[in-house]
Amino acid sequence: MNDESPLLVERVQTGVRMQKRLIKVLKAFAEYHDMTLGDLLEGIVLHAFDGKTPFSPASLERIQDLKKFYGLDLDSGASHRLKEIKGRTARKRRAEK
Repeated sequence: MNDESPLLVERVQTGVRMQKRLIKVLKAFAEYHDMTLGDLLEGIVLHAFDGKTPFSPASLERIQDLKKFYGLDLDSGASHRLKEIKGRTARKRRAEK
């Protein structure tokens, strides 16, 4: 699909939960490119579905910088090992601070 004409799509709101620092890096990367988080995620997924990398070498460097800034020490090896902390409500987290 190489035609450059716009494609009309229907978008839906989702309730996806993701690791906090990962979201911070994604949001910062989207902001750096003046795009929405949704647009960034759509692009990443569409590239992945085609078996292509969504990022240029320069983008990968920017992502490494953002990972350092936000303390994101996870990589693809962690993808099937992430487990959410149970029982930590927002109220409990605020009380811990």
